[in-house]
Amino acid sequence: MILEEYIKILAQEDKLVTVKKGISKNLDIAGVLKSIEPQPALFENLIDSDFRVAGNLFCTKAQIADYFGIAVEDIIPTLTRAIENRSSPDVVDEAPCQEVIREEVDLDTLPILIHNKVDGGPYISSGVVVTSDPEFGQNLDFHRAMQIGKDRMVIRVVKGRDFHKFLERNSEIDVAFCIGNTPEVLIAAATSVETGIDELEIANALRSIRVTKAKTVDLLIPADCEFVLEGRVVLQEKHDEGPFIDLTETVDVIRQEPTFQVRKITHRKNAIWQALLPGRAEHKILMGMPREPTVYKSIKDAGIDVLDVNITPGGASWLHVAVKVRKKHEDEGLKAIEAAFAGHRSAKHVWVYDEDIDIYNEEEREWAMATRFQADIDLLIKDKEPGSSLDPSAESGTKMTTKCGFDCTKILDAKGKSYEKAEFPKVDLQDFLGDY
Repeated sequence: MILEEYIKILAQEDKLVTVKKGISKNLDIAGVLKSIEPQPALFENLIDSDFRVAGNLFCTKAQIADYFGIAVEDIIPTLTRAIENRSSPDVVDEAPCQEVIREEVDLDTLPILIHNKVDGGPYISSGVVVTSDPEFGQNLDFHRAMQIGKDRMVIRVVKGRDFHKFLERNSEIDVAFCIGNTPEVLIAAATSVETGIDELEIANALRSIRVTKAKTVDLLIPADCEFVLEGRVVLQEKHDEGPFIDLTETVDVIRQEPTFQVRKITHRKNAIWQALLPGRAEHKILMGMPREPTVYKSIKDAGIDVLDVNITPGGASWLHVAVKVRKKHEDEGLKAIEAAFAGHRSAKHVWVYDEDIDIYNEEEREWAMATRFQADIDLLIKDKEPGSSLDPSAESGTKMTTKCGFDCTKILDAKGKSYEKAEFPKVDLQDFLGDY
């Protein structure tokens, strides 16, 4: 689906805020999006660009579930099936993302946002980046990029990711930044799968997509995205990158990162720029949620009846994992913790709960920990090991961190104790209070 079509559906369902008044890409749009989050918005009249901007489109699991026409609890099974049953998308010669092929590269004409006063410059934050390696083939991933000239950007390249591996192996690689995508592409780009798997095949398994050949680089790109920036990244050509707001809502440091020489810009005739507020709800959902099927599978493969996984917003949708299981053996709570860490190496703290606990409800989770957890037997502390580079409290330069898990499941042999909440009588208030 083209992003503009989805935005029209939101407008028809009265779920979209449309801003018609003139507004700037410099701080103002980000300020509005933050103020109305998670309400989707379309900005129709930019004072410093001819393009429209949309944001807050996929801030919640409910918004993503609605897009796919499924229930929230069906998201993990749906993503799991897509990862396991990948399929090749159709290749087309004529693509919406190439309706306009710009003769001159001028990034200043695009609505690349400045999100915060601390930003090192205008940033692309929603860019799905397509790269390729002679041995492993294509890869999809998210990478932020800061504008440093009319045709140059600097990219944050995280060590260990496929993009970084490809760049180190080849010294320089062709890339395509694709901006303005719907959830099948966004989620696929954020999944954690083995090197060599083309995430566009995961996207196609979620919902049929089309791909097309880029104009100046040998890459297949989502045909229905809004904008494409094609060019080349050279490992040894470095520039200051940052500061920028990270997933943890803290300010990331300035680093020397590789530069991106933009050689071609293509876009739809009525293209809409996709904004994504760094560190806020949409960023967190698109980063954390695609990791949940990996955690789910890891726990299931350990022989545990796992029911649900929630990489929680309070943990920056990256560092904290809440797991719901149907426990059959006393040691399965601690085993689920170990399996969760194996499924998401960046996780710092893991909680495991029984099936009667709503793992999306902080009060219920705290109640379970208060009434079912004993630190001397239910706390698992792991020796210091690599965690997440996003964790500001991790050891500087190495991302070494101490991880721990909390088994908040009840004892199977309760020995007469009650671990259940007492239920009050259920009545129809209409019978007694009328229209009180």
